[in-house]
Amino acid sequence: MSKQQLDRLYPLAIAATALTVYSTSLGGSLVFDDVAAIQENRDVRPSSSFLNLFLNDFWGTPLHKEQSHKSYRPFTVLTFRLNYAVHGLQPLGYHVINVLLHALVCVLYYRLCLFFLPRAVSFVAGILFSVHPIHTETVAGIVGRAELLSAVFYLSALSHYMRVRQHNDFAVWRCCAETAALAVCGTLCKEQCLTVLVVCSIYELLSTKVWKWILLGRGMALSWIRKSLARVGYLGLTALIVIILRFKLMGSHLPQFNRFDNPASVARFPTRHLTFSYLWSVNAWLLLFPCDLCCDWTMGTISLLTSFRDLRNTSTLCFCVFVILLLRFSWFTEQNQRVTVIMALSMAVVPFLPASNILYHVGFVVAERVLYLPSMGFCMLIAMGWSHLWQDKRLRGLATIGFVILVSIHAMKTVLRNREWKSAETLFTSGLRVNQKNAKLYNNLGKALEEQAKYEEALQYFQQAIRIQPDDIRGYLNSGRVFTRMKKYQEAELVYLKAKSLFPQVCSVKSSESRVTQSHLQLFLNLASLISRNHTRLEEADALYQEAIKLRSDYTGAYLNRGDFLIKMNRTKEAEAMYEQALQFDTHNPDLYHNLGVLLMDQRKSQEALAMFNKALDIDPDHEKSLISSSILIQESDMALHHKQLASERLQKMVDGGKQNELIYFNLGMLAIENKDVHGAEQWLNKALQVRPNLGSALFNLALLLSGESRPLEAFVYLKRLLQSQPDHGKGLILMGDIYINHFGDLGAAEECYMKILQSDPGNIQGLHNLCVVYYRRQRLVEAEACFQKALKLSPNTKYIRQHLEVTRRQLRQMAAQVNEKDHLNNMDVPRDSGVLQQLPSSPAFR
Repeated sequence: MSKQQLDRLYPLAIAATALTVYSTSLGGSLVFDDVAAIQENRDVRPSSSFLNLFLNDFWGTPLHKEQSHKSYRPFTVLTFRLNYAVHGLQPLGYHVINVLLHALVCVLYYRLCLFFLPRAVSFVAGILFSVHPIHTETVAGIVGRAELLSAVFYLSALSHYMRVRQHNDFAVWRCCAETAALAVCGTLCKEQCLTVLVVCSIYELLSTKVWKWILLGRGMALSWIRKSLARVGYLGLTALIVIILRFKLMGSHLPQFNRFDNPASVARFPTRHLTFSYLWSVNAWLLLFPCDLCCDWTMGTISLLTSFRDLRNTSTLCFCVFVILLLRFSWFTEQNQRVTVIMALSMAVVPFLPASNILYHVGFVVAERVLYLPSMGFCMLIAMGWSHLWQDKRLRGLATIGFVILVSIHAMKTVLRNREWKSAETLFTSGLRVNQKNAKLYNNLGKALEEQAKYEEALQYFQQAIRIQPDDIRGYLNSGRVFTRMKKYQEAELVYLKAKSLFPQVCSVKSSESRVTQSHLQLFLNLASLISRNHTRLEEADALYQEAIKLRSDYTGAYLNRGDFLIKMNRTKEAEAMYEQALQFDTHNPDLYHNLGVLLMDQRKSQEALAMFNKALDIDPDHEKSLISSSILIQESDMALHHKQLASERLQKMVDGGKQNELIYFNLGMLAIENKDVHGAEQWLNKALQVRPNLGSALFNLALLLSGESRPLEAFVYLKRLLQSQPDHGKGLILMGDIYINHFGDLGAAEECYMKILQSDPGNIQGLHNLCVVYYRRQRLVEAEACFQKALKLSPNTKYIRQHLEVTRRQLRQMAAQVNEKDHLNNMDVPRDSGVLQQLPSSPAFR
């Protein structure tokens, strides 16, 4: 096969291999960090200001806030935003882009290898890279796009620099600027890409043999060496400027992580240094033998090395010896091979430095996705070793078989690993097969089961997390929440109190460990919410809310929860003050505007409430609570027709987005009734009942609608369902009595309905009046007269009651005088009070 054909075939084969193997990841959902980075990140929504991409961190938190992780990747978030603009939160599109980017990276990597290795060996390196199982977290996990995008810029920058490197000075200096620009763009995808400037500098020094001339003491005597060092200085200065700007963006707070995320970072000498050194060999082992892979390696996954006598130190020693032998080999080999070995080693080591805890402490112990760039150098070294076997004709067959077996095993492992990333449950279950000492995995799997309402199973995992890590309050928080959902309130309180007892211990240690985290604050909120169920302990609950605010004055969640609590206590002015105070810390929180809207809605300030809901929707057009509450407000008030249309559009938007909520369907049904769309109303109300079969408001209004359409038998069925779940439903009983009288002629059954109403609500005028009419129809005129008198006493200004009382009395007088006049009331119908036609209030359900 010709050289030109191979030039086309090899990259196509590498790309096809990558696409084939990772196509099995396309069926995955949003899992693990994807939820926070995409589903819960407002910056991904097109409605969010474009400027926020450059002011907030990767997770959508403003960089200046203390709780920000300080991960600055605006270009990556921009790609998520473009995905969202096309297909919303449907995961397929996100996965497709990740797989295509991985295929592109594989091709670019192959092109880079051609600078150092023969075509066939570069192909081997490219295939190994394309199927390596360590990349599944990067490709199958959508947040891994940060690594993929930075790899594109990393490879482009390095390839461009090496390609132009030997041109004239003008071209080389222009190349330095272009390389720096590519590196900066990659850094805006993920910070790791900035290391490409270091790798380019190493290549500059190797290719010009500057290091040799400097060792001989003649380095600065030659102008071309001075120019080479100047280029290295230019690249280094660019990196320094980017780092300074990066620190300025972070503000006054450096990233602070939970001590459980990286336990060695808070340990002392020699534990910290031995553990961090050992982690180099752990990462190297994952590249060499990627059998046991896990989505999370934090907490107790890797025990700390507390002594030099720990046998795991031999792994660190072996790793160091291997690197030294590799450098020694490169020193004594020919120039081309020396450059290849050192560049491969540089590509494996330098991109890993930001994650190594050498420069600064990171928020993890081991993270497989940070090995995406280092694995390029690793695959080059493996390909070089394979080429030595291939060059020996006696071992060529063995080299071929070994390569095929290795690629096949890696491809199968990658396919299986992709399937494990399909859902949260499969992902965390697979993690626990590898790491049984990681409490975070137990907590995450418990949450996944909790979302499926498997509370007993979830509780087992939460309690196991507590047993493994008894000083981490997250397990207690999760257990307490599940106990609450199971209505085991006493057990929930005991768990929360146990967690609260740990809080002083956290505060007593050094400041790097005592940072008040969101979990600590959530503990106070959960406990207060639980205690507030007991009306005798409301003050105690309020004290907990206030304590949370004192611990962290900028924690808006505490203001929100205390505001809700104050509303329930009818302290609306204080609740309003809470929400307004929270807005001083977070003016872009739609929940705050929504709650203020609900507050104004309860005060019957409809226009002001609608303005607040609209503000919330300006911030987040998909804010579910504001969409629903504003629609209910419009539907229940006498607003203009265009507002009614707006309410319908907002509810329909949620339905189109896949939301299945009985209250959305119900209010769409009520809007259809107002528009005299009987068929549409019937459909929406039935949909509401499919989601919640005993929804009283839907059952009653559907029965009322069918009764008005002269379909009494169908209406009767829905009323029977309504009264089975709510036997004292007043309006339902009135409507059923009406059907008994006007459609079935069963006065006895109607009387039972009205008597039942009066047993639970003696002052119900409509029920009492209709009972009086039944007495009259059944010729029990004395009882009818007494009944009408009672009704008139309760409602002296109701005209038709007074008229019917007079008719009854006249009938009694006629009977007394034995005058056989025509009974004017035989055809008297049960009047339908306009109140029957009103729907049940539903707004409190949305608070």
